[in-house]
Amino acid sequence: MKITEQGSSTAIPEIFTHPDIDAWQRRHVLDLDDFTREEMELVFDIADAMAEVLTREVKRVPTLRGKTMVTMFYEPSTRTRASFELAAKSLSADTLSLDATKSSVVKGESLVDNLRTLQALGADVIVMRHSQSGAPYLATQYLNTSIINAGDGWHAHPSQALLDLYTIRRHLGKLTDLRVAIVGDIMHSRVARSNIWGMSTMGVKVVLCAPSTLLPHGLSEFLTRCRFSNVSIEPRLESAVEGADVVMLLRLQMERQQSGLLPSLREYIQNYQLTQHRLSLAKPCALVLHPGPVNEGVEVCPEVAHGAQSAIEQQVTNGVAIRMALLYLIAGGKRSNVS
Repeated sequence: MKITEQGSSTAIPEIFTHPDIDAWQRRHVLDLDDFTREEMELVFDIADAMAEVLTREVKRVPTLRGKTMVTMFYEPSTRTRASFELAAKSLSADTLSLDATKSSVVKGESLVDNLRTLQALGADVIVMRHSQSGAPYLATQYLNTSIINAGDGWHAHPSQALLDLYTIRRHLGKLTDLRVAIVGDIMHSRVARSNIWGMSTMGVKVVLCAPSTLLPHGLSEFLTRCRFSNVSIEPRLESAVEGADVVMLLRLQMERQQSGLLPSLREYIQNYQLTQHRLSLAKPCALVLHPGPVNEGVEVCPEVAHGAQSAIEQQVTNGVAIRMALLYLIAGGKRSNVS
C-alpha cells in the first residue's frame, strides 16, 4: 500500500482512500466466525501501512489523537497487553492499563459495572481479557464503548489469529491453498478456535494434530456441521506436518498433565515435540509459528524455535501492526481528517 511522505516522520499512511474502507461497519471485534474474506484483507492492507510506520525513526502518527483505549485484563498477559498498548500509543491515542486484580472487582463489583465505570471515564475502546468464555459478548450488551476481545476462556482470540494469518501472508505471499498444521492442546486453545475460523475463510487447508484427550469432544461433528471441508484431524505429528507450508505449535500447559489428560510429559515430548527431523517432513521453506509463551523443550526443541524457519519473533512484531489496524478501524480512524 502506498505511503504518503510529507517530509515528516509523522505523516499518516495514505489509507483513507482504500476502496473498501467505508464498508467497515464493525463496532466490536469479538471473534473471526463472522468476518468475511474482504474484511480480513482490509485489516491486512491497513496493517501493511502500519508496519511501515513502525519502521520509522519516530514510530507515531496522530491518527487517533483524542481517543482513549483502556486495557482491562482479568488474566495475566505480556504479549497481547503490551502489543495493544504500543499500538494505541503509535496512533497517538491515550491509554489506560488496569489490572482487574487491583480494581473494584475484588470488592464485589460486577464485570458490567466495572466496565460501565470505564465507559463513564471516557473510554472509546476497551480491550478486555477474561477467563470466562463469552464475557466480551456480555459487555457489548450493556456498553456503547467498542470492545475488542483479547481472549475469553477457551473460546476466542481474534487479534492473535489475524496476526498469525498476517505473518503467513507476509512470508509466503498468499493464504489460499496453503497447508497449515496446528499442533498441541486444541481443546483448551482459544487461538486454535479463532484460527480455524479465520484460516477457513481465507482458503487455508488446516490439519489439527493432538492426542485424542486434547481434542474437543465432538470435534468431527462440529467441523461437519459448520461445513469446514478444508479442516481435517490427524493424530500423528509426522503425517500432520508432511508437506505443510506452516506448522503452528500451541503451548502445553502443565496442568493438563496434572489433570490426567496426558500419561506423562515425556510421552507428549516423544510424540508431539517439533524437532528438526520432523520439520524436515514439511516443505523446505515451511514457517514455524507459536502464539507464545513458548515452552522450549516441550512443544518445540530450541533448535527449531530459534532456527531459520521460525517466525515466532516476527509474530510479536506483526501483532503491533495488526492491532494498530484494528484500533484504527474500530476507533473511527477511517473518518479522521488529520493530515
